[in-house]
Amino acid sequence: MDYSEVLKKILMNSLKIGVVEFPFTLLELFLKLLLPLVFIFIIYRLLNMGIKRLLDKSSFKEELVRGIKLWVKRILRFGFVISVFILTGRLFGAKIYEYLRMITDILNQPIIQSGNTKISFLTLILIIPVFYLASWTGKASKGFVSKNLMERMGLDDARQFSFISLLRYGVMIIVFLIGLSIIGVNLSSITVIFGVLGIGIGFGLQTVVANLFAGIIIILSRPIKEGDRIFVYNYEGTVIQVRILSTVINTLTNETIIVPNAHLVSDPVHNYSYSDRSIVIRNNIGVSYNTDLDYVLTILEELVSRNPFLDSTKENNIRVKEFGASSIDIAIFTWIKDVSDKFDAHHWTNMEIWRMFKAKGIEIPFAQMDLHIKDGKLDKD
Repeated sequence: MDYSEVLKKILMNSLKIGVVEFPFTLLELFLKLLLPLVFIFIIYRLLNMGIKRLLDKSSFKEELVRGIKLWVKRILRFGFVISVFILTGRLFGAKIYEYLRMITDILNQPIIQSGNTKISFLTLILIIPVFYLASWTGKASKGFVSKNLMERMGLDDARQFSFISLLRYGVMIIVFLIGLSIIGVNLSSITVIFGVLGIGIGFGLQTVVANLFAGIIIILSRPIKEGDRIFVYNYEGTVIQVRILSTVINTLTNETIIVPNAHLVSDPVHNYSYSDRSIVIRNNIGVSYNTDLDYVLTILEELVSRNPFLDSTKENNIRVKEFGASSIDIAIFTWIKDVSDKFDAHHWTNMEIWRMFKAKGIEIPFAQMDLHIKDGKLDKD
C-alpha cells in the first residue's frame, strides 16, 4: 500500500462529514483557517502582554491603567473574532451563504411547540444574548440613577438600595420580555413557561426558586444591603453585591464568599451596620493589687478620649470588672464611628495602654504560683 498516495488523497479531496460535502480540502482547512488563526492568536497574546507591560511601567494613575487594559483586551478580542469570520468566509467562498442557510434551517426546526409559540435551537441560542443585553441594561440603569439624585429625594441608604435594586431588576425583566418577543417567543403563551417551570421545580429547581424569592425579600425588607458589615457562617466581611439568587461577601482576609439568599433569610445574620455603623469595642486589661485604681481609671479615660477612631457623640465606659486570681480586671468600652475600623481601634487602644502603663510604672501582672516549704514538705498556693 502506497501511504503517500493515501495521505495525498485524504488531504487533496474535498472534505466530507456524513452526506455533507464542503467546498475545500483538509489541507486548505489547515492552511487557510487553522494555521492563520494560530498565528493571529500568537500576535494577539504578544500584543496584549506587551501593552500590559508598557502600561505597568507608565506613570498613569492605577484607575486609568485598569481602564486602558480593559479596552485593549476588548479591542483585541473583537479583532480576533472578526479575523475568524473573515478567514471562514474566504475558506467557504461564495458557497458560505448556502451553508449558512442550511445551518439556519436545521436550527430553526422547532423542538417545543405550543399554539403560536415555537421554540427551536436557534431560539435557545438567541436567548443567551438577550439575557446578557437585559443584564447589561439593568446595570446601566443602576449606574444612571446616581446616589446624589437619591439623596436629593430624601432617601436614606437602605431605601436607596431597595429603589435602585428594584429599578435594576425591573428594567432587566422588561428588556428580557421584549427580547423574547423579538426572537419569536409568543408571550401570550405564558402558561407554557409556567408549565416548564413547574417541571423544573419537580426536578430540583426548588433551591433556585427559594433563593429567587429570598432575594426579592432581601431587596424589599432590607435586612442587609451593599456596604453592610455582617457576620455569617463564622465569617465577617462587607456585603459587595446583593444579587437576585445570591449575595457576595468580601471577608477581612480578602476572601470572596457567595452565600445563597435563602440562608440569609432563614438563618441568623449579625449585621453590624443595620441602622448605625458606630459600634462599641471592648479592651480588657489587668492591673496589680498594689495599683491605685482611681489613678488608673483617670489615665484610661484620658487615653480613650485620644482614640483617633472615637465617636465623640457617645459616652464611653471604663469599669472594674472583677477581682481576679492575680489581677484586678478592667474592661474598657469605647464607641467608634465605623465598624470597619474596629480592629484598628482595638489595636490602637492596646498599644497605648502598653506604652502608658510602661511610662507610668503601672504593673500588668501575669498568672503565677507561689511555693512555700514547711517542715521539709512542699506546699502550693
